[in-house]
Amino acid sequence: MLYYIYIGNNRAIIDHLSKVTGGMFMAVSSCNKAVKIIDGIRERYNTSILYEQTDDVEKDCKNIDFLHKRFPRVYMILVTESLQSQHRKSYLQAGINNTLPPKADEGAIRQMDRFLNVRKASKLEEFSHSHRKMLNTFHLPLWKRTFDVLFATASLLILSPLLIATAIAIRLESKGKIIYKSQRVGSNYRIFDFLKFRSMYTNADKRLKELNALNQYKMEEEISDEQPEIRFDDLVGTEEEEATLLISDDFVITEEDFQKQKSQEKQNTFVKIENDPRVTRVGRFIRKYSIDELPQLLNVLKGDMSIVGNRPLPLYEAELLTSDTYIERFMAPAGLTGLWQVEKRGGAGKMSAEERKQLDIKYAERFSFWLDMKILLRTFTAFVQKENV
Repeated sequence: MLYYIYIGNNRAIIDHLSKVTGGMFMAVSSCNKAVKIIDGIRERYNTSILYEQTDDVEKDCKNIDFLHKRFPRVYMILVTESLQSQHRKSYLQAGINNTLPPKADEGAIRQMDRFLNVRKASKLEEFSHSHRKMLNTFHLPLWKRTFDVLFATASLLILSPLLIATAIAIRLESKGKIIYKSQRVGSNYRIFDFLKFRSMYTNADKRLKELNALNQYKMEEEISDEQPEIRFDDLVGTEEEEATLLISDDFVITEEDFQKQKSQEKQNTFVKIENDPRVTRVGRFIRKYSIDELPQLLNVLKGDMSIVGNRPLPLYEAELLTSDTYIERFMAPAGLTGLWQVEKRGGAGKMSAEERKQLDIKYAERFSFWLDMKILLRTFTAFVQKENV
């Protein structure tokens, strides 16, 4: 889904663009409020900032420069009636990628959407290619590939009645493709299409947009206008202090503050709706019993994944694991089930994100036929437990 974050106060423009843009549209009055929203969006390559031009070009450029430095993957669009030639260079240097007229029609928006999707695909390939260079290429052992093909083929044959019944149920309840594809990062940082049975209506983005529109201005009021926690202008200090800074695409922060922040961090989703109306009745059922995951057996046959391995990650998570500390988890097969899925921590079976990462690394270092068999047996027993592993 594409996300559009509009920064400005012109209600006429906001009302118009909210109707013609696809995906999710949010309007805020300041850059600081936009930062709060974008920090909650994981798919940065899907995100665009629509910045409303003001009479103060210098202030505009300063704000745009700040946003571009903080979110370099976000596409920056200047909403302007006309851009004077003497100001064009300043806006480009600040980080503007494109311009859009306030009354842009749906055709212009659709053309921009197509470009943004092409841009995303290019960025994903660039990410995958650049990080593969960091690795000694992982090769799946012959015994593991043989087992994967035999197990996946047998499973597809045995489960074919269930697969066919699920496909028919999905099609009868709602129109659209039966299989849903999302891009994941597997071994060697290779990006592939991750297959699942569709569990949402095909117009899920439109429904989400309508739900958001009902609460759009209330959300604007609730977002505080505090200064962002990190300011690039403040990054001054001794060589020793600067040596402890962690620098990523989207933030610069001291290692100590980063550890504190991560220890307190909760899973943050941009939109979370109880009894989500986008999910179909069939979708709720197949999600509950993990039937929606069964098409990944085709990923196994294609060689994208293995039966047992480290779960392939969405891009936004994989991008956070490019340091030497975590890079080993990608030197192992991506799998339908893995070590952390069957591990238990305490009575409730809970574990931290860091524990999961360490178990992924452990599997990458020690995987074997017998360990895979042990994980498979524990996976089957997990289906009859109440915990969601």
